[in-house]
Amino acid sequence: MNSHRIAVIPGDGIGLEVIEAGKRVLEVLAEDNTDVTFDFVDFDWSSERYLKTGQYIPDGGIEELKTFDAIYFGAVGSEKVPDHISLWDLRLKICQGFDQYANVRPARVFPGITSRLQQAEDIDWVIIRENSEGEYSGNGGRVHQGLPEEVGTEVSIFTRKGIERIHRFAFEMAQSRPRKHLTLVTKSNAQRHGMVLWDEIFFEVAKDYPDVTITRELVDAITTRMVLKPHMLDVIVATNLHADIISDLAAALSGSLGIAPTANLNPEGTFPSMFEPIHGSAFDITGKGIANPVGAFWTAVMMLEHLGETALAKRLMTAIEEVVASGLHAPDLGGSATTREITDAVCERVRAIR
Repeated sequence: MNSHRIAVIPGDGIGLEVIEAGKRVLEVLAEDNTDVTFDFVDFDWSSERYLKTGQYIPDGGIEELKTFDAIYFGAVGSEKVPDHISLWDLRLKICQGFDQYANVRPARVFPGITSRLQQAEDIDWVIIRENSEGEYSGNGGRVHQGLPEEVGTEVSIFTRKGIERIHRFAFEMAQSRPRKHLTLVTKSNAQRHGMVLWDEIFFEVAKDYPDVTITRELVDAITTRMVLKPHMLDVIVATNLHADIISDLAAALSGSLGIAPTANLNPEGTFPSMFEPIHGSAFDITGKGIANPVGAFWTAVMMLEHLGETALAKRLMTAIEEVVASGLHAPDLGGSATTREITDAVCERVRAIR
């Protein structure tokens, strides 16, 4: 029997709602399967906890997290806590502490969803985001605070090791897909040091993958390519900041941020990997019961694939696609279905699929 220990961190806002829905779907998925069980352990690491205790993660929390097979994460962010504190004290502390350097964000248009893009059927992308350094390295500081000469610096860090490993990961992802096509996103025309190194190492690594077709695009140009010629893209590799931005565009073009998943991977398995929908805490709809759980469900699919449960992942993905194709949509997709109604429908389809 495969027993998977899953650390569950719902976090803030709608994270609590969609991750609870995701847990329920996973439990239903395992109901008739004697070979797989999920051992969920809930952690109350949230902005509410921070406001009460001064900590998102309690002492010893990271060490405890290391013992799990995967982390199922909801969202972090609160109107009562500055964003740079909530992000760095929870999500990024886990991502960087566990060297989850490969952020994987797939994007495609499900049957039944009307995209804002005319060529929606051409969206079938995987965006690979360098997740450990680059523009979000946390290197920098502020001096002379409050004075007219106050200075703030934000230093992007690009290392040969960090660049090479994310490019190799991206090439292997491209190699695993039918088109075998990889696009490098850069801004080396204006950022002439770190980004030039980023480019140089990409082309060095490319020599080891002669079966992969490669193209290079400036980050501003890739946005127009995504909108005007989506068929020209397949796998995309970009830096921490650049991929953060274009992956949200990819989600919007696919229909909504509410359906988009993310995997924060430590590919070597030295530490557990973390899986999260990308929509954020969305306090404007928190507690209304209308948050779209599809992103959390697709995220669960990616977690299952990572855990080696490919048959269960395929079963859940089929259930998601069938429910979305039926027209049962949350308000973010123009429908009126509630979180519970969508969750009930996916659970019903999971039970029906054998």
